[in-house]
Amino acid sequence: MQHTLVLIRHGQSEWNLKNLFTGLRDPDLTEKGYKDAVLAGRRLKMIGLEFDIAFTSGLRRAQVTCRSILDEMGQSSMDMIKTQALNERDYGDLSGLDKNDVRRRWGEEQVHIWRRSYDISPPGGESLRDTGARVWLYYINKVQPHVLRGERVLIVAHGNSLRALMMAIEGLDSDTIMNQEIETAVPIIYELHADSTMSAKKVLGKLLEKELT
Repeated sequence: MQHTLVLIRHGQSEWNLKNLFTGLRDPDLTEKGYKDAVLAGRRLKMIGLEFDIAFTSGLRRAQVTCRSILDEMGQSSMDMIKTQALNERDYGDLSGLDKNDVRRRWGEEQVHIWRRSYDISPPGGESLRDTGARVWLYYINKVQPHVLRGERVLIVAHGNSLRALMMAIEGLDSDTIMNQEIETAVPIIYELHADSTMSAKKVLGKLLEKELT
């Protein structure tokens, strides 16, 4: 029995484009973000993958990405299970601020620690450990049972909520996760063992424009 789990970070959002800390704020996708979501769906369809169930966060940018992917795959009728447990980490006082302005104010090293460390949170916000606590609990109770039954599961969420999941799935430590980047709208396909540990991983890169015509 195959145990397939696909993780996808939402497409480019309006605040990604403006270089703002987003966190729990709720901007929409840009035109590029929508297009990249469609490309992700097309790429998944081209390799013959279909999903049995889809999970996404409570934020619009992830939901629009998820719906665009499913529509492109011909699975428009599939319901998306939406949960705040998969939301992006709360950036607290940094939310809405320009990232370059924040670096100038607090310094490059401090901002890197806030963004990439495991257990240090930005002012008024969540650390990756905090984010992981809610993500892991939801995954174990609500998502993993579907995967272990052999259902093909899609999760469309955010950079940090997915980084937290990757820690658990791949057995990464807190130092290794600091250097993990997740591209927008690029599927990460996991095959898992029956005990939920990782068997194989494939990152499905974006298609070139000419490949879609």
